Amino acid sequence: MVRFLPYIQILLSLLLVAGVLLQRTEASLGAAFGGDSSTAGRFTRRGFEKFLFRGTIFVAILFVLAAFATLVLSR
Repeated sequence: MVRFLPYIQILLSLLLVAGVLLQRTEASLGAAFGGDSSTAGRFTRRGFEKFLFRGTIFVAILFVLAAFATLVLSR
């Protein structure tokens, strides 16, 4: 099991990066320079976007657990 954990972590990290990059961002260039951000908290995820958001959280939790397992089992 210890032999496969680094490969699992690499796969999970790639999935995590892809999941984060595929998500919609609310910040535009105007928000970076102090633009109007009154609509920032009024966004509801639906459909595939909600699935992607929850999937990214799930992959992040799996990544943390794999990292912790590597730490514990490598002793």
